[in-house]
Amino acid sequence: MAKTSERSQRGGHTGVSIEDVAQAAGVSTATVSRAVRGLPRVSPATREKILRVAEELGYVASLSASGLATGRTKTIGVLAPYVDRWFFFKAIEGVDRELHARGYNLSLFNLGGQRGARERLFSKTMVYKQIDALLVLCMSLTPEEIADLQRIDIPLVIVGGPVEDCPSIGIDDYAASVEATMHLLNLGHREIALLHGQDDSDLNFTVPRLRIDGFTDAMTSAGCSMPPEWDIFGNFTVGSGQEAFEELWGKPGRKPTAIFCASDEMAMGAMLQARRRGVRVPEDLSIIGIDNHEFSEAMGLTTVAQDPVEQAQLGTRMLLDELAGATGSVRSMKAPHRLIIRESTAPPRAPCEECGAAAEAKS
Repeated sequence: MAKTSERSQRGGHTGVSIEDVAQAAGVSTATVSRAVRGLPRVSPATREKILRVAEELGYVASLSASGLATGRTKTIGVLAPYVDRWFFFKAIEGVDRELHARGYNLSLFNLGGQRGARERLFSKTMVYKQIDALLVLCMSLTPEEIADLQRIDIPLVIVGGPVEDCPSIGIDDYAASVEATMHLLNLGHREIALLHGQDDSDLNFTVPRLRIDGFTDAMTSAGCSMPPEWDIFGNFTVGSGQEAFEELWGKPGRKPTAIFCASDEMAMGAMLQARRRGVRVPEDLSIIGIDNHEFSEAMGLTTVAQDPVEQAQLGTRMLLDELAGATGSVRSMKAPHRLIIRESTAPPRAPCEECGAAAEAKS
């Protein structure tokens, strides 16, 4: 007698669960999942047996009985901590382009920056959702979440930042940060402030830490230091860049000649607020960012460019190739980045020869 429980809802059929099929076929639930989805690494004989048992029990692995016939849902899941920030919506655009060209659908799981939403998705929705593969945008996964995904055994790739024990695609954020900082140092800047993204531990972001480390190490190598009050954080938005500039400029004491911003959106916010304050960019203050947001060129922002659309397309192609049977298609890769010099950076009024010489030696 098949068991009836909450877990039976995973298959979209009341009364029969994936565990029931696994027990009757004498295999693991992961093998059942792979067999009914048409994924590789299941022998033809085992797949045929599982599909026969599933049909006899009335188990349906997708939203319609045809799922067993095709073995696929033709749907790729995308897990995003936000959808209203530049990197994430551009990456989603890249996934959608690639899926559309290959006849696949996109199922978006938006956490909205909320820890509770993340827990609900993994415990109730996403693990049970019928998707063929998962692309995660710019966030780490907990050991428990990785275990959940391994249990249903679907291809997985991270886009936008490195994640331990998971294949990932993204730029070298540390190197990009070093390159941006060295540009300021080579111009002769010594008094450089840091506007970095908040390290949201609930969402396990690694990119903010890497960009902070790159800036700090480049400054130390060049023999430069920064007062603690010039260390300001935002949340990778234009508004937080404006607020950060106000916080920095409202403090007593000397002011920096340059600001390294860990994202273009924060850099653009700082530029807008500087102009409102009567601070000229770059005559009084140089500003540099990272990303190459589509508005950066119009604003004349110097930046280190990356292409999230291209990164997401590459990750999606890897997942689809893996689903097509090309084992090993999903792998870690570094995406390119490059410095684009525009009008927002220039030498300071009184260049520091000592710091400039150290920067030149470093480069």
